[in-house]
Amino acid sequence: MKRLQNKVAVITGACSGIGLATTELFLSEGAQVVAADVQDEVGQQLQEKYAGQLHFAHCDVTQLDELRAAIDSAAKHFGGLDILFSNAGRIGTMGGVQAFNAEAWDSTQNLLLRSVAAGTSYAVPHMIKRGAGAIVNTSSISALQAGYAPLAYSVAKAGVLHYTQVAAAELCALNIRINAVVPGFIATRIFGGLFGMDQQASQDLAKRVSDHSSSANPIGRAGQPQDIAEAALYLASDAARFVTGTHITVDGGITIGPRHSWDPQTTSPMSQALGVSREQIEAMRKSADS
Repeated sequence: MKRLQNKVAVITGACSGIGLATTELFLSEGAQVVAADVQDEVGQQLQEKYAGQLHFAHCDVTQLDELRAAIDSAAKHFGGLDILFSNAGRIGTMGGVQAFNAEAWDSTQNLLLRSVAAGTSYAVPHMIKRGAGAIVNTSSISALQAGYAPLAYSVAKAGVLHYTQVAAAELCALNIRINAVVPGFIATRIFGGLFGMDQQASQDLAKRVSDHSSSANPIGRAGQPQDIAEAALYLASDAARFVTGTHITVDGGITIGPRHSWDPQTTSPMSQALGVSREQIEAMRKSADS
């Protein structure tokens, strides 16, 4: 039995990166999918490739009428809605504390946080009709610590985590689960947004990230969209039927501690403060133990 047999899912940002990997995985596990995205050409190609199992809905998630229509189309085309994966996003404004711009800030929050809250609200009535539902939201390791993404993006992704927990308390009574997946550095086109690149240049950069980021985390390989898709599949499936209001961090271990905690070639802050090498500290420890 496929893990999503007879399930209907809406996936936002479905035509590239994490969204595309999740779309294809959900389809392989038996789901019917509404692929919601602004990439019309790719969306139409997916609809033709997976005729009868996938419907493409043009959807800019900052336009709430488009978001509602995409979610409603699940019932129109496939008879109902069981799963929502709120995944669409990009980096947004790069401004820090002193470069605050209200319009840019609001645009980023609308894309990354408001769309999650709105999408959940639009999905719940459909899930009530089914008697149950599962919602998965994409957050980020930038929600957990500073230093991984710009300010507005990080704050929005932290909001996604808190929204997920608070909404879970309300949705439990409706037999609707809501959780989040927290990606680390995943080789997608999102990095191109940091430099204002077009889609092709962003795709080329994603490949370079994949080729060269194996040393960036303890696991020792680059994170791939499929890694996040597998976590989303678990949270969306009945295997996670006892899981709600929490998140799964899929980051290759990068948030387990500072680099010196897992990379023996990196000098620790203690070594720097004492003015000694890591090797000298290890020697002192061995001497103290003996």
